[in-house]
Amino acid sequence: MPQLPNFDEENKLWQQGYLVAGVDEVGRGALAGPVVATAIILPPGINSSWLKLVRDSKELSPAKREHLVNPLQNEAIAVGTGIVPSDIIDSSGILRATWLAMQKAVESLPHLPDFLLVDGTTVANISIPQRKIIRGDKLCLSIACASIIAKVTRDRLMNEFHEHYPHYGLAHHKGYGTKEHLACLHRLGPTPIHRLSFAPVREAKEARQKRK
Repeated sequence: MPQLPNFDEENKLWQQGYLVAGVDEVGRGALAGPVVATAIILPPGINSSWLKLVRDSKELSPAKREHLVNPLQNEAIAVGTGIVPSDIIDSSGILRATWLAMQKAVESLPHLPDFLLVDGTTVANISIPQRKIIRGDKLCLSIACASIIAKVTRDRLMNEFHEHYPHYGLAHHKGYGTKEHLACLHRLGPTPIHRLSFAPVREAKEARQKRK
């Protein structure tokens, strides 16, 4: 049976009187759209029934993620989200863009935490003490909660982009490199929200230019 996310890491910090934020990002591997990060501070000792439903956002259906967003936002002490668009990803590289999104998420919190628990990395340019947790979205409840809000935020943005670029299927694949998306890229070329620094996008653009 897979391990469910828990408050083991938070409890150690809560017992020391720390206000703890979980931080995660989504969209790092997509070919289009922004990278989005969320930081969330949950009340120490929170024991709401909906927490039993929380998983890594990738393990939840869109409907279940949407169902959890309201209780998460209502019961959290603070939620902050950072969004970095595709042009910054192209100019800075995806790793720096991810750090920037996380930094923006933390700095947008109305109450700054004493400690960060971060999925898979540490956040550059943040002076708050932090701990990298590998597979944190599967192990740590605060990080899993952050992943859900970040995923819902990004999915909503991609649905809006779908209205502007309806022929790319963005509402379905959310900018990731599916066969459908790659076929559209090769047929139509990239849009302004595509990441030109990513090889499949660059190759599709070059191939289309050769056909002209």
